Parts: sequence; C-alpha cells; structure tokens
Amino acid sequence: MTTPPPLVPPAVRLRLGTRPGHGDAVRRIDGAWWPRSYDLTAELPALLAALPPGWGNITSVLVNGAMWSLSDDGAPVGGQQVHLRRAEASRAEDTVCLVTPGRGRWDLVVVPPAATAEEAERLMQTAAAEAPLTFPPTR
Repeated sequence: MTTPPPLVPPAVRLRLGTRPGHGDAVRRIDGAWWPRSYDLTAELPALLAALPPGWGNITSVLVNGAMWSLSDDGAPVGGQQVHLRRAEASRAEDTVCLVTPGRGRWDLVVVPPAATAEEAERLMQTAAAEAPLTFPPTR
C-alpha cells in the first residue's frame, strides 16, 4: 500500500502593485487577492505568509461587507493573534485592509472567489497597475 503525498496548500492568488510615493495624497489600492472562499480565518494565514517581509507583522485586518465569515476573537497566524474587524462601508465593499502598527496599511481588492480565471486576471491586473483605481472598475 502506498502512502498518499502530503497535502500542499494551494498557492495564494495575490498580485501586488507599486506603492506610490509618500507625498501622494490620494489613497490607492496596493494589489489584489483572489481567495478561494469568504472564510477569512481559513484564508488569512496563507495570505499573510505570502506578503512581502517589508510589510511587517500584520496585526489587524479590516474587511468590508457581510459576505465574510470571521470570528470576533481574531485568528491565530504565525504564533500571534490577528484582530479581525468588519466594516459596512459601501464605497469599498470589495477590499481588505491590512494594518501593521508603525509601518502602515495596505488595501487589496478582493476578487470574488467564484470569479472566472479571466475575470480574476483582469481585476488583478488592474489592481496592480501603477495608476490609481476607481471603483467599480470600468469595462
């Protein structure tokens, strides 16, 4: 009898753009993330592990919209507790905000898990572009 290979977590579907200069007054999107579900506690560990080291240890995550499944206690990630919060902001329903105290905040467009590969590619490419984005994206 052969032993099945160990389960390897699927690759994180993440695309990051170039952050504007510190003097820019307009907040922009820092990239896009295409989770496999809206279960934040299940999706978050892989996302945080895939972020650039320069972003530091994310301690707080703010998601918009009621579609996310999350616990009020936060999620243990890499030996630390990450605070999870929900906002009902209608202007940024499809974003997730990652915060590192003293280092900054990063906003990612969330591509719906049910998106097709073509839709996801278009949204991720737009989000990672150097130009600031407007939402919803124009077609």
